[in-house]
Amino acid sequence: MSINFTRYEKDPNEILDYKFDLANKANGGTLDNYLAVGETILSFTTIIETGLTEDSSGITDSNTSITIWLSGGVALEDYVVEANIVTSAGRTVSRSIIIECRDR
Repeated sequence: MSINFTRYEKDPNEILDYKFDLANKANGGTLDNYLAVGETILSFTTIIETGLTEDSSGITDSNTSITIWLSGGVALEDYVVEANIVTSAGRTVSRSIIIECRDR
C-alpha cells in the first residue's frame, strides 16, 4: 500500500505557514470535513524532522485547524512534518505533509 502525502515546496530562506485543516469545507475549501458538526481540536503535538525549525504553531479557524510556521531546511532535502491531533470527541488524528526544500 502506498501513502500519498501532500507536498509543498519551500526555499530554505523562507518562513512559511502550513495548515492541517480538519474542517476544510466549513472553512471555505472544497474537501469534505473530517470533524463532525460541533467537534473541535482540543490539543496537538508536532513532529518536525531535523533540519526544519518550527517557529510557531497553534489551533486556528475556530479550533478546526492547526497552523504551523516553518523555517530553515537544506536545499534538495525533503522533510516530513507530522501533526497528532486530539479532538473534542476523543478522536486522535495523525496527518503528515512533505516539505521539499528547493532554492528558488
